[in-house]
Amino acid sequence: QVQLVESGGGLVQAGGSLRLSCVASGFTSNRYTMSWFRQAPGKEREFVAAFRFGGGNIIYADSVKGRFTISRDNGKTAVHLQMNSLKPEDTAVYYCAGGQRLIISSMSDRRHYNDWGQGTQVTVSS
Repeated sequence: QVQLVESGGGLVQAGGSLRLSCVASGFTSNRYTMSWFRQAPGKEREFVAAFRFGGGNIIYADSVKGRFTISRDNGKTAVHLQMNSLKPEDTAVYYCAGGQRLIISSMSDRRHYNDWGQGTQVTVSS
């Protein structure tokens, strides 16, 4: 069973930056995809960014394009999410997710992910 552990959340002022990390342990493969989703109070969990290991495919939600960067930690089953120019509307609990054998069109769909982290709070003050 794969376990995902996130770190790096916190409180930051608008315009600031944070870096989230997620490390996977247990069985994974080169067909693994790791992603970030977020959930604000009273809202549904939404897609943020994803990294598909096999092809090196990366996708972002429109709301974070140009501000957030997902990257893989070489040699590890881990990803980072560099978040710049943060806005108050980025405030949410951020969850790391992992899934096997995802196709590119499924990377933003939370239903295709079986592995989830416990979440880390990101709060952006105005």
